[in-house]
Amino acid sequence: MVASDHFEPYTGEPDMQRLVSTLKKRPVDRVPNWEVLIEDKHIEKILGKYAGNSLAFGGDPAKGAGNKAERPMYPDDYIDLCNILGQDMMIFEAGFWTPFKRRDTQGNLVDSFDRFVKTRKDFEELMIDSSEQIDYAVKYLKEYRETVNRRNSKIGITCGFGCIFQTLYEFVIGFEDFMVMCLQDRVLVEDMLELSTEHFVKLVKAIIEAGVDVVYPADDVAFKSGLFVRTSQFREMWVPRMRRIMEPAVEAGLPIVFHSDGKIDDIVHDLLDMGVDGIAGIDPYCVDYRDYKKRFGKNLALFGNIDIAFPLATGKPEDVEKEVIKQMEILKPGYGYIATSSHSIVNYVPHENFITMINAIHKYGAY
Repeated sequence: MVASDHFEPYTGEPDMQRLVSTLKKRPVDRVPNWEVLIEDKHIEKILGKYAGNSLAFGGDPAKGAGNKAERPMYPDDYIDLCNILGQDMMIFEAGFWTPFKRRDTQGNLVDSFDRFVKTRKDFEELMIDSSEQIDYAVKYLKEYRETVNRRNSKIGITCGFGCIFQTLYEFVIGFEDFMVMCLQDRVLVEDMLELSTEHFVKLVKAIIEAGVDVVYPADDVAFKSGLFVRTSQFREMWVPRMRRIMEPAVEAGLPIVFHSDGKIDDIVHDLLDMGVDGIAGIDPYCVDYRDYKKRFGKNLALFGNIDIAFPLATGKPEDVEKEVIKQMEILKPGYGYIATSSHSIVNYVPHENFITMINAIHKYGAY
């Protein structure tokens, strides 16, 4: 493939049912492509105007609490983007981070994302404002749905949420203190996890009622070497709570995609038991996709594995094409593969490499 400066035509219009069928390991016409996060410079080049990133119109909520944008990407722009890329699903951030708040010294209610909590007394100052986050999610799901209907599009809609573990270690407590707390004051950690769980159960029920097509919980719970805490402890603290968060989606018969960075081998069976249909953004530096395809491919759809470092960021277009071909050979057979980058299309990925990746996916992904 010669490097191209444009996205080539593809067969088969964007259609949510292609992605849903792939998640259920049913036959489809081609391998779907679905990038959860495409950063703003790429989208600006594609659409010819500033339109934000694919999770938000301004800022990047995926990169940290307190970075929440005023709104998601405008749905007309997003549909235009999907039509160019052949992407079947749109996603915005509905609440990755549990909305912990507390009163400041002036009595104002503020976000508590400054690693404030070190003791139970600190925890007792916290509260959760569920209504604001839920209202935000429902408002924009309805806006997206109205636009999809107006344009007679078959593109699906979802939203990301649910970092019950990461919110605590990254923003509320601090990583080292959180890990010590898991050992020395586990009851306190579980009390905080419980508040998050109760909040996200409410959010899931609300987005299902508002018409979400796929449910997309996310929580970074692992290093490249394994889970942050002992597997036995993690199964007691996190697994039952995440199961409760997913239960409304299971009951509604909706597909579930879960995202975590790191080596999550020890909980893949737990995720399957919860009702997860696909795992997104698995880290190629610590996850053996051949092994996952062999062990879980009949029951679990796999996203990603086109490495964001090489070839996407540092390789040439011909390197990108070769990588897509390799991943198709491994993951395409038997369905259940969604071709994406290993994490996201960040601005430092050369645009011609992104173009090459999408064109190659459509060229080599046909069944």
